[in-house]
Amino acid sequence: MESGIEYFRAGSEREAVLEALAGARELLWENPEKLPWEEAKESLRFGQDDIDEAEARLRRFAPLIERLFPETSESGGIIESPVREIPRMAEALGLTYGSGSAASETRTGGRLLLKMDSHLPIAGSVKARGGIYEVLRHTEDLAVEAGLLKGDGSDSPEAYAALADRRDFFSAYSVQVGSTGNLGLSIGIMSAAIGYRAVVHMSSDAKEWKKRLLRSRGAEVVEYDGDYAAAVAEGRRLSDADPMSYFVDDESSESLYLGYATAGRRLKAQLDVLGVAVDEAHPLRVFIPCGVGGAPGGICFGIKEQFGDLAQVWFAEPVQAPCMTLGLASGRLNGICVQDIGLSGATEADGLAVSRCSGLVSREMRHVLDGCCTVDDSRLRPFMRELYGAEGIVIEPSSCAAFRPLEALGAAEEADAAGRAPAGAEDSAGSSAPAYTDIVWATGGSFMPDETVRELLGLTE
Repeated sequence: MESGIEYFRAGSEREAVLEALAGARELLWENPEKLPWEEAKESLRFGQDDIDEAEARLRRFAPLIERLFPETSESGGIIESPVREIPRMAEALGLTYGSGSAASETRTGGRLLLKMDSHLPIAGSVKARGGIYEVLRHTEDLAVEAGLLKGDGSDSPEAYAALADRRDFFSAYSVQVGSTGNLGLSIGIMSAAIGYRAVVHMSSDAKEWKKRLLRSRGAEVVEYDGDYAAAVAEGRRLSDADPMSYFVDDESSESLYLGYATAGRRLKAQLDVLGVAVDEAHPLRVFIPCGVGGAPGGICFGIKEQFGDLAQVWFAEPVQAPCMTLGLASGRLNGICVQDIGLSGATEADGLAVSRCSGLVSREMRHVLDGCCTVDDSRLRPFMRELYGAEGIVIEPSSCAAFRPLEALGAAEEADAAGRAPAGAEDSAGSSAPAYTDIVWATGGSFMPDETVRELLGLTE
């Protein structure tokens, strides 16, 4: 397998990495500041207790979710997506998942899975996790303050469900957000359903169908000629000027981050059901598309809390908008943007069209994230078409960025194995390469209109 990508291992010179980024070249970058999990977590702002609190709040609101969105009735109002094995896609990519050890009859080979947040109910993207959670947290705060809930743990499921009847109360308040698309969908759809005045400030990168969908669900859409940062800045300014308005700040929101983090425990439960072991012989690798960083950062945190050093997490970003790679590799975090090194920030992957990474998330990821990969736009539609042809699954182009680091690591492993010993051979210590379970995190796509899907798949006449 040929990767056609530059691999910067942990000892690489910083200047060489930045030169490759500035040249909009595809690269795979190992994070040189990553620490063992037990050390890294000591520097983090959040811990398992914070994830527990977020999960408990989501369960309290499940009766309201089920009432507002009957499509969640099968899961009892819990918003979750399936995990599906995609062996034919692995074959299409030229990846092999063979036995991890000839010495053990019980040790099986790795597997390639797709985590289908592309098909999360209500919003059809990963943003249904953090975005909806933040709206619910704000709703609970307002309801307790107004006496609609006690907030002391004694409220019944019926009390939460009854909030659906208080649109008169919530309509006095606004919820606003700046977005390239998917976060706007989750915030706008959820806020409008509860009764808020929902305002989504959308950048020029946002797709027209997402704007139409928001308006059809009762949200207001304000369009901007500028990029993501401009939409966020203006949305924040307008919201701050209104005492009845709440702004969901994708760049620095703790609520968003913790809502995403609940994915780790849920993934563990799903892997258990599938019979997927995660141990030293069967480590986990997770590949997630990255925009400003909130969703992948929160998911990474949740996964590391569950699996520690048994899990690797890699982010994927467009070559013209590698804001998290740039922030971490330069050491400047959110103190640098992609335009500072001559990049445009423009990409077909609309949800990843972000020029400056989240300060909150980049600080949290500094000693936790395993690495990043940058992806040329020209690879997105081919990955999308391969997945559809192999598995019959449709995800949006930005989601497909996550296949690139998987492909690149596979090629690097083949090259390493070829330089040491025949594939599958044991080393001098008698051990063999681990049998990885690889998970590609599909972040959006199920809400795409049929005509958009057909165009992207090349099925139009």
